[in-house]
Amino acid sequence: MKEFIKGANPYMPLWEHVPDGEPRVFEHNGEKRVYVYGSHDIEKDKYCGRNYVVWSAPVNDLTNWKCHGVSYETHYDSILYAPDVVKKGDTYYLYAAERCGSLVVVASSKTPWGPFENPVETKLGFDPGVLVDDDGKVYAYWGGCAAPCYIAELEDDMATIKEGTLVENPLGHSTCPWDPKDDGHISLVDAFFEASSPRKVMGKYVYIYSKRYEIPVPELGVFEPCNGFLSYRQSDSPFGPFRDGGDISFNGGEILHDSEGLGTMTYRWGNNHGSIMEIEGKWYVFYHRQTGTDEYSRQAMLEPVDVAMGGDGRLYIGDVKYLGGEPVSSKPVEMTSQGAHINGLDARKWISAGYACHLFGSRHYANIKPVYDKNDDISAPIVNITSGTTVGFRYLQFGAASPKQVTIVLGKGSELKVNVRIDSYKGCVIASADFAGGESEVSAPVTAGVIGKHAVYFEFVSEDPEADHIFDRFTFD
Repeated sequence: MKEFIKGANPYMPLWEHVPDGEPRVFEHNGEKRVYVYGSHDIEKDKYCGRNYVVWSAPVNDLTNWKCHGVSYETHYDSILYAPDVVKKGDTYYLYAAERCGSLVVVASSKTPWGPFENPVETKLGFDPGVLVDDDGKVYAYWGGCAAPCYIAELEDDMATIKEGTLVENPLGHSTCPWDPKDDGHISLVDAFFEASSPRKVMGKYVYIYSKRYEIPVPELGVFEPCNGFLSYRQSDSPFGPFRDGGDISFNGGEILHDSEGLGTMTYRWGNNHGSIMEIEGKWYVFYHRQTGTDEYSRQAMLEPVDVAMGGDGRLYIGDVKYLGGEPVSSKPVEMTSQGAHINGLDARKWISAGYACHLFGSRHYANIKPVYDKNDDISAPIVNITSGTTVGFRYLQFGAASPKQVTIVLGKGSELKVNVRIDSYKGCVIASADFAGGESEVSAPVTAGVIGKHAVYFEFVSEDPEADHIFDRFTFD
């Protein structure tokens, strides 16, 4: 029996939907693991859910994730928005966003997976992020575009704001779609939207947040207000002033570029939330993407990132460009299917269509259908595929020997040809599979030698331009 790929992008099983992930490395009982704390999209018709779960992986294998179960249940019969967790001393503190983020409580545990108990109400607000500094001082960041963002130092109880430390509007915020008033603190440069996540990096205080672009970003295919970015600003103080930032990730999928450098997104962007973490000497960004036709079934994603300090003291995070060994600029890292499989997904395992990072050309809005059955071999299919749609995966690893055939599984009833291309959605065709409509699984010979690491694209061609098709999974042999 062929194995299914595990720990790709999204890195949790395809049935799990944990957005807003705050990554933390904690050592507990002599074992060092990466823990991810986020909200939990289980309501299906609205954001988040009424509990938090915790997932973790060993620091030396970010493809091997384990669920520790429910860590906290709502104490107010309410929906829980994005949390954060920090450790001080021998205690772990969960900042739970009750009542859709309007009430933040802090609960505690002696283990990083909880259960977190004895919640205490705080004066913190929406999307709390917490930093325990090297000297033991604790700072909280919070806010959203409809209200100011804030920073404050906390007392030793981890709940009370220390008198005289509250700072309002350390970043200028973006416009707010549901509350368009101008309070005098709107900034197209900072454009703070939500998702505060403070981190200490190379001695700098880094304010990571969701940025809402109000002006076009043509090279990324952004031509309308868009908050699919995870961005940052930096400071020499936990309270600011913050300056010299950039964008770390963007969840719009592979960006196609024309001859003039204009970009086209190939994945439906949506809200973004997450942070960065150094793990065994390498840096990663943890973020989320959307599935389905709304934002209520988001999935946890990760990518390796560069982090570099320039000679002028500026911090660069993302896809960093170097000149003469010196960092000079950065841009968002690409959104991939491989995640922590940095050498590419094993092409000879079953790969679900749900790992695609490129969905392009459908007349009927092709999308990854959310799945919820807790079966680790479940495949999340792509639905609403029409003739001319391309579905791409970046990247696959074929090894030193070229495969002889590809096997493709579709939904039953499809009458079409599927061309397999490499390196580009317009790249060389290495296989073509014909579906007559009576079968769901077809194998076709690979007609060109393919070794090593490549992006792979599936092109769907049908005589009926309006017919919908379903793509389930594939493998090479």
